[in-house]
Amino acid sequence: MWLQLRAHALPPNHILQSLLKSRPNIHKNYHCLSLDSLTKHQHEMIKGPIVNMDDRFNKVFSSFDPHNSEFSPGTRIIDTFSSHFSFHSFNKWSSNCLLSYLHQLDNLMIVSSKTLSYALIVTNISIRNNVATSIAHIYICNRPVFKTLHHTVNITSTEAELFAIRCGINQASNSQGILKIIIVTDLIYWAKIIFYSSSHLFQVYAASILSELRKFFTLNLDNEIKFWECPS
Repeated sequence: MWLQLRAHALPPNHILQSLLKSRPNIHKNYHCLSLDSLTKHQHEMIKGPIVNMDDRFNKVFSSFDPHNSEFSPGTRIIDTFSSHFSFHSFNKWSSNCLLSYLHQLDNLMIVSSKTLSYALIVTNISIRNNVATSIAHIYICNRPVFKTLHHTVNITSTEAELFAIRCGINQASNSQGILKIIIVTDLIYWAKIIFYSSSHLFQVYAASILSELRKFFTLNLDNEIKFWECPS
């Protein structure tokens, strides 16, 4: 809530105001990268904090769950299972790093396609006309096992992505013999907030995902989950 209030309190000449859509009674100098300057197709392809901020002006409010046991010191996953999850990102500014990253990702796909104990989850979200679509594809041994598809109105791309991740983890962890879950997402920076110990806007979603992960980790001490960023 306080972040929404801060967004509304930005002065008219703030750089973020110049990137948002124009609104009545707000004088702005148009920026070449503003949402107003984009085509409809370009705007629909954008995912990130600027679009989320713009959406929040459309009465989108996130929820808090700060007192959930998943966020209590000593019982948090980051306290007890920190070695069981990891994040893998690429450096989009370096072509060598990107090529190396793609090679690692390709090898990971090959291994997961040949191993029955691996579950591969590929998530994707889109928002059109204020309707969010969350998709999670779950593959085991190179076979599409599940596909979850959900439509929701008036939520941000972050909420839609976290929901897709939760659905994927739920389906994969309930499959027999799965020891490692690999999640490929193009919004890995939002996936990281699942494990944040401080208060944030998406704690209700994070608590649900952490609850699913805790069940998965406690089934077997060798269980792991890895988040990989999808180059876009």
